[in-house]
Amino acid sequence: MADLLDAKIKKKIDGVTMVLDTDKLKEKTAKEWAQVVARYKRPSHARSIFEIAVTCIPFVGLWLLAVYFYYYSYWLSLLFIIPAAFFLVRLFAIQHDCGHGTLFRYKAANDWVGRVLGVFTFTPYEVWKRDHAAHHSTSGNLSQRGYGDITTLTIEEYQQLSLKGRFAYKLYRSPLVLFLFGPTYLFVIRQRLPIGRMKEFKAWISAMGTNLFIAAIVLTLLYTIGTGAFFLVHMPIVILAGTLGVWLFYVQHQFENTHWEHQDTWNPQHAALYGSSHYDLPLPLRWATANIGAHHIHHLHSRIPYYRLPKILKDHPQLKDMGRITLWQSLKCVNLHLWDEANKKLVSFRERRKKV
Repeated sequence: MADLLDAKIKKKIDGVTMVLDTDKLKEKTAKEWAQVVARYKRPSHARSIFEIAVTCIPFVGLWLLAVYFYYYSYWLSLLFIIPAAFFLVRLFAIQHDCGHGTLFRYKAANDWVGRVLGVFTFTPYEVWKRDHAAHHSTSGNLSQRGYGDITTLTIEEYQQLSLKGRFAYKLYRSPLVLFLFGPTYLFVIRQRLPIGRMKEFKAWISAMGTNLFIAAIVLTLLYTIGTGAFFLVHMPIVILAGTLGVWLFYVQHQFENTHWEHQDTWNPQHAALYGSSHYDLPLPLRWATANIGAHHIHHLHSRIPYYRLPKILKDHPQLKDMGRITLWQSLKCVNLHLWDEANKKLVSFRERRKKV
C-alpha cells in the first residue's frame, strides 16, 4: 500500500477527493528514485544462504561431471563445462554483492564469504572491493576515468593520438582483446598482484593470501585429476567465466545512450541511473547472472541484494525501460568505441570517420 501511495497523491478538485498519478504529472529525478529503491536494501540471511547453496552445489556437481566425462569424451565434457562457467559467474556476482555489504547485515560475514569465493574466482577480494568502490564513485565521470572501467576515449581525445596510439586503442577495443585475451590476462595474471595498490599492506595480504590458496588448489587438482583435465576442463571454465563476466560489465556501461559528464556537471545519481544499462536477459540467463542486468538500479543504490532487484522492477515498471538493452541489441554494442561529446552517445570508429 505504501508503494502505491508513493506513486500517487490525493487532491481535492471541486470538493471531490481524487487520486492523481504523480509519475504522469512529472518524472522522478534520479535522486528521488534512489530514495524509492533504498527501501529494498535490507537483506534476508536465510535467502542469502540459500542463494549461496543453490549456486555452489550445482557448480561443484557440474565441475565433477565435466572432469568425469573428460576421460571418455571431451565433447561430452563440454556439455558440463559451459554451464559450470555460468555458475562460476554467479559465484562472482555473489562475491560482488559481498563487496557491497549486501548479502548479510554483518560486515564480517560479507567479507569472509567474499574472501572464500575470491579463491575460486581468481579475484583477491579486498583489492577488488576497493577498486570496485572507486568505479561506483566515479562511473560516468569523464574527468575521473580509469577506475575499474573499460578504457573509453572521446572523439577529440582519439583524434589527438598518434598513429601508433590509435592502433593501440583500436587493438584494445577489438573483441578478441576485450573478451578473450583481456579476461584471461586479468583473472589469471594481473590479479595475482595488487596492481594500483602496491603500497597498501592490506592489499598485499589479500592478493598473496588468495594466491596461496589458489596455488594449493591448483597443486591438488594437478595431482588428483591430472594436467590434461586441469588445462582442458578447469581452466576453460575459469576463462569462459571471465569472458562472460567482462562481457556483462561491458554491456552494463558501453551502450549507445549511456551517460558521461565532466566533473563540473556530473551528478552521481543521474550518472548511476542513466549511465548504466538494464540488460534485459531471458529469465534463465537473468538467474545465472544474479540479476546483475538491472545494473542501473544497482548503481543507484549498491546496498540492495541482487535477489531484490526483480521486485523493484515489478513494483516500479517505469524503471524497466530505462537504458533497456535486449540480448540481441547488446551484440551491437561491440561496435561502439568512442564517446561523442557533442551528441552525448557512444559511436563506432566508422561513425567518427564520417564526422571528420
